[in-house]
Amino acid sequence: MVRVGTLPMRLLALEFGADLVYSPEIVDKRIIASERRVNKTTGIIEYIDEKNSINFRTHPSEKCRLIFQIGTSDPELALQAALKVKEDVSGIDVNCGCPKKFSIQGGMGAALLTNPDKLKAILTNLVENCGLPVTCKIRMLETTEETIKLCKMIEATGIKALAIHCRTKNERPSNKGHWEIFKPIVENVKSIPVIANGDIFDRPDMQRVKELSAVSSIMIARGAQSNVSIFCNEGLLPKREIAIMYIKKAINVHNNYANTKYTLMQMYADAVKDNEYHALVRAKSYEDLCEIYNLSELSPISERLMHI
Repeated sequence: MVRVGTLPMRLLALEFGADLVYSPEIVDKRIIASERRVNKTTGIIEYIDEKNSINFRTHPSEKCRLIFQIGTSDPELALQAALKVKEDVSGIDVNCGCPKKFSIQGGMGAALLTNPDKLKAILTNLVENCGLPVTCKIRMLETTEETIKLCKMIEATGIKALAIHCRTKNERPSNKGHWEIFKPIVENVKSIPVIANGDIFDRPDMQRVKELSAVSSIMIARGAQSNVSIFCNEGLLPKREIAIMYIKKAINVHNNYANTKYTLMQMYADAVKDNEYHALVRAKSYEDLCEIYNLSELSPISERLMHI
């Protein structure tokens, strides 16, 4: 969700009923080196680097339910990053689940699963010194016993919740998730909520996972990426309706066009034969998006955003 979980998607998720939203994973050094600015036009808070690139954007309306997700391999840098954004978020999450090459090579993400001493030091430093609730997301290890041992070590650091992705570091979305890992973790980690993640695409999936394991909560990524109305109790809305709502939100918060188009393309990943998908492929601006979705009332605004 690195490129999808940006501001407009998070705001929509909250409107549809999500209890919490997470920022994309942001590397500690990157946020530390950013300058915090408030956009006077939108009220949006932006963390901008020396090249004037925006590393993180948030709106005060989401603060009370926003968790900032750090990519880190260093206890002191993790703390500096947390303190940098402390006034704009309500919690800090350490990502120990990302299996991507850039994370692993930097000792971050899933690399921390095999470096428990480093992970313990990072979490302990954050818990003791950042002044915000700290959480952690991991992947399961090769055996249930190893996974439980790691979870109990993490629990002992004093974090407030633990999320488990039900695949190992080397497994990918094409591999079926192992929902059976959740129950033994819940049975052994008793002082904090356990959050289930992986292969949860609709509300029946949520119900089945809870019945199988008694987890406290559900974390959804790809399911929300495909249709963010998954958080709505009344059921999924049509894809076109969601796309229109997303475009309106993106324009309203002055979201970068390239990011908006990318997110829309992910929404249609299971509908590549649709005419709208092919029109999206050809789109080059917000003005094009407004034409595809008959949003003529937004065209004058979209023209001003062509260079965002």
